[in-house]
Amino acid sequence: MQYRQDKKGNAISLLGYGCMRFTRKGNSIDLDKAEKELLAAIGGGVNYLDTAYIYPGSEAAVGEILRRNHCRDRVYLATKLPHYMIKSLDGVERTFQEELRRLQTDHIDYYLMHMLTDTATWEKLNKLGIGQWIADKLAAGQIRNIGFSYHGSSPVFKQLVDAYDWDFCQIQYNYMDETSQAGVDGLRYAHSKGLPVIIMEPLRGGRLVDLLPETAKKLFRQDPEGRTPAALAFKWLFDQPEVTCVLSGMSSLEMVEQNLAVADQGTPGCMTDSDRALIERVKAELLAHVKVGCTGCGYCMPCPKGVDIPGTFRCYNAMYSEGKASGRRDYLQCTAMRKDPSSASQCVGCGKCESHCPQHIAIRQELKRAAGELETVAYRAAKWGIGLLRLW
Repeated sequence: MQYRQDKKGNAISLLGYGCMRFTRKGNSIDLDKAEKELLAAIGGGVNYLDTAYIYPGSEAAVGEILRRNHCRDRVYLATKLPHYMIKSLDGVERTFQEELRRLQTDHIDYYLMHMLTDTATWEKLNKLGIGQWIADKLAAGQIRNIGFSYHGSSPVFKQLVDAYDWDFCQIQYNYMDETSQAGVDGLRYAHSKGLPVIIMEPLRGGRLVDLLPETAKKLFRQDPEGRTPAALAFKWLFDQPEVTCVLSGMSSLEMVEQNLAVADQGTPGCMTDSDRALIERVKAELLAHVKVGCTGCGYCMPCPKGVDIPGTFRCYNAMYSEGKASGRRDYLQCTAMRKDPSSASQCVGCGKCESHCPQHIAIRQELKRAAGELETVAYRAAKWGIGLLRLW
């Protein structure tokens, strides 16, 4: 495992564990499976674990796994304050204490303002007294490093970097987001200010692996060097010295082992000319097929009318990357074969989802387009039959 230093000289593993996508069993996390995967990662040198208050069951699962295996002191824990759900400083404190209880710890190593979108939001938090609250927690050692996670444009990101004496930050970044989101300009700006940068969505919600168009998958199948989509995407990030840690939502032992192997070789300058050429060819295929730039983060959910927004866009994109029949079949299974259907056509245009979308997608407009292509006569007939016969 390669390590890179944070602002205070701590060695952070180049590969971090993103705990949002633990495998679920019914309505809860499959704790035994998650435990095996997390322990394999820690055994391989991963020491940065990222979770959040709003990831269902994630904080509690991480806390229990660390308690069971007596390894809290081997890792740095990162979690996030859902400031958008809180209206007072008392609410901030209650939420923080709940997170400590869930994680079964007395301190958070890296604490983030979750999805801080602009300086006005930060100023509003300061009016609540968040600055003094942070100072008190840092002084008491209950928070060791303070930062923020961000989805948005590069100029606003730079303003937020300068708005406070942060210890670190977290951005969405991958080879398809080099000039969007905070982008490479934001990455380099934060680094120039001495801020460690944690990377989320390195595979763009799986789109740079499982959801690649067939033409791009063929490039990898025919690659004489045997490179894989995930390995190449991680290598592209590891090559950049401004990157401190790359989060991966690993949900199998195979994923853990493969990512550890790439991280072992992840040094600045590790990318070859051949690697860069292949990425450019893959990017060209992706840009030719993507319909909606959804990463599946789920921040748009829940929909008041029950629409499965990320699921709809995943199937819509799959129509163009994997074939129309495949996308429509998946959509039928994911939206109609439920006790409570979650079809795109249930959207009433309230716009709540768009106010939370980190990618700034025109969700209402795209849902209409998706419904027009996914909800065929055959789909509507099947949905009616499923409801009549209660086939769920």
